[in-house]
Amino acid sequence: MAGLAMGQQREATRPVWWLPVLGLLIGVAIGIVFSLTIPAQYSRYTAMALLAALDSVLGAVRAELDGEFDNRIFLTGFFVNILLAGTLTYLGDRLGVELYIAAIVAFGVRMFNNLAIIRRQLLERWAWPKRTQGADGD
Repeated sequence: MAGLAMGQQREATRPVWWLPVLGLLIGVAIGIVFSLTIPAQYSRYTAMALLAALDSVLGAVRAELDGEFDNRIFLTGFFVNILLAGTLTYLGDRLGVELYIAAIVAFGVRMFNNLAIIRRQLLERWAWPKRTQGADGD
């Protein structure tokens, strides 16, 4: 009986990797079915929101690979990043200064950094065989 309970516990903690993929496919299907046009004056805001969201998602993937993912941190970071990017864009529009470029640089640097770390971790896990202790001379 204890073995069954342990197996059930492992099943409950296994990551559900297919859920984001399903959400992406549903989102793409909705985007194809419903044609949505964003007015030109909001294109900067939309681009900044997408950039901030992508930065948060890549940060979440990196945190998951590091074993440090926390849903509360992801959700608050997701919305705060979008709010900050939108605020910088709005203030820049009002002041006549392109402040959104600061967010582009900051999010861009973080995205490329997270993507490089994700790529390295995935290559180490999947592409190269695991080293044994004897092979390292230990």
